[in-house]
Amino acid sequence: MSFHSRKLLLPVALAFGLASAASAADPVKFRYLASQGGLSAHELADKLGYFEGTGITIENLGYAQGGPASLFALASGDVELGSAATSAVLNSIVGGNDFVAAFPSNGINDQVQSAFYVLNDSPIKSIKDIAGKTIAVNTLGAHLDYTIREALHSVNLPIDSAKPVVVPGPQLEQVLRSGQVDIAAFGYWQNTFEGKAIAAGGIRPIFDDTDILGDIAGGFIVLRRDFTKKHPEASKIFVEQSQRALDYAREHPEETKRIFAKALAERGENPDIAQYFRGYGVRPGGKAVDRDLQFWIDVLTREGKIKQGQVSAKDILYSPQTASN
Repeated sequence: MSFHSRKLLLPVALAFGLASAASAADPVKFRYLASQGGLSAHELADKLGYFEGTGITIENLGYAQGGPASLFALASGDVELGSAATSAVLNSIVGGNDFVAAFPSNGINDQVQSAFYVLNDSPIKSIKDIAGKTIAVNTLGAHLDYTIREALHSVNLPIDSAKPVVVPGPQLEQVLRSGQVDIAAFGYWQNTFEGKAIAAGGIRPIFDDTDILGDIAGGFIVLRRDFTKKHPEASKIFVEQSQRALDYAREHPEETKRIFAKALAERGENPDIAQYFRGYGVRPGGKAVDRDLQFWIDVLTREGKIKQGQVSAKDILYSPQTASN
């Protein structure tokens, strides 16, 4: 399902030193794929009117099943921006795609995290018990998949000893309650679905990704490097205003929920789940730090998917200065 966001009639103002009134030399459209039950920072920025007068427009072309599908669309030129877990971004770059990580799409911390749930009467009590069990995740090769591997590695079990099963986010609760899987993993970007499941009762968490990874960016909004060089000013404005929206969400949570609910209704989704939105979990300013990428570079190097020294966080993180060169 696709839709064109209706911009709110809000005044455009300068804030936090960000040039919200600046404009790109030419009109630039950023096409993207949305996430069911979620609202990305650039979508929130658009709803807040942050792109008004900049020459930037965004267009939702539908839904991505997960991050890898979003990156595939970005690589093929079907969209101008992708959104994926850091591990998926790195795998795509190592696979030959010249992408840059523009800014963290979400993060995990004490308030926002991915959690792994079982039914209350399940015998599964700890990470050691997940070996041989089926775990519902929204996609393979991304954050939840790699979190499971790291969890198993942390207790000295083979990283492939659990069995991830692909289940769309809206169906995670259903497959767990019906016994089709042993465990349902609600990603940090799916906390609206998680909140609805918790409210219904009868489930309990066994661990979350902060137990394994600590505070870290969960994923990134990704741009093609050639696009940032072709449209340096538009890329800069897009990134800055999206980061500004991340700060807005942290500082105005209730208003963000109302915007979230309206956006879900416009997309034909259930607006009631917006009440469970806990935030994006990113640092103030929407900035990344080297560990956000280096942690996963080290993991993929350990697994033999990246050669020692093949990539670095500095090379991957977007910089307006390098984009304009």
